[in-house]
Amino acid sequence: MATKRLGKGLSAIIKTDVYPSDSKKGVSLLPLDSITANPNQPRKNFEKDALSDLASSIKKKGVITPITVRPNNNGYMIVAGERRYRSSLIAGKKNIPAYILNISEDSELMEIALIENIQREDLNAIEESEAYLVLQEKFNLSPEKIAESVGKNRSTIVNSMRLLKLPTEIKKSLLRNEISAGHGRALLALNTRSAMLKLWKKILSKKLSVRQTEEFSKTSTNSLKIKKIKKISFTSQIDSIEKEMISLLGTKVSVKHKKNGSGSLMIKYYSNDDLERLLELLKSIEKNK
Repeated sequence: MATKRLGKGLSAIIKTDVYPSDSKKGVSLLPLDSITANPNQPRKNFEKDALSDLASSIKKKGVITPITVRPNNNGYMIVAGERRYRSSLIAGKKNIPAYILNISEDSELMEIALIENIQREDLNAIEESEAYLVLQEKFNLSPEKIAESVGKNRSTIVNSMRLLKLPTEIKKSLLRNEISAGHGRALLALNTRSAMLKLWKKILSKKLSVRQTEEFSKTSTNSLKIKKIKKISFTSQIDSIEKEMISLLGTKVSVKHKKNGSGSLMIKYYSNDDLERLLELLKSIEKNK
């Protein structure tokens, strides 16, 4: 299933050559102390428990999939495979199998690291979204080109990048895996930051599923629409009242209505006679009740 999702991969964007090595398969066994991490690694979070589990596996079976590095000063810099590198250190290993790529530019290093992580599905939803954004903004890749490179649909790329529009608190929650990308997309259906945060807190406290979150989101959105309709309807009602009073009193009338239901009524008169006329008119209305 995972293989099917891969696109043309790194070769679709960057041409690289593997350095000759002692292995027939192009894999070299490198000393761990000759390798440094990539400061632009797209993966920001390395869970201690996951590293420990991988270290235990490496102690028993070794590193099954070689990491990928490039020459850097007198050693090598990781292009892909920092988790395997970190876990090997924890496991007390001295060497690690690696593919060595001939990459001269830092931009190429970052681009390959991003795409490799995305293809391996090693990134959190927010890390993946940020990776797509870097590919788009820093390397001028269109969503179509990114989709082709990582073997996903264009809509998947665009929807993933939309997660970056979430409030900071919710993005951090996604990074901590407290909620899923599905929860994040459901929250984006809401119109305001406060509404998103309110529903996000409910997701955490009530342990809502994505489906339940979508239902809450739809209810909140519809509620906002109803409130807007009611507001427009009442505004129209005030206008109608003003016109009716102007017709009844024969002078300018202004109604100021507040949200709490209170307000003021202003009846304009233009002379003493006009004031007396209005007074007599109001008295006659009172008598006819």
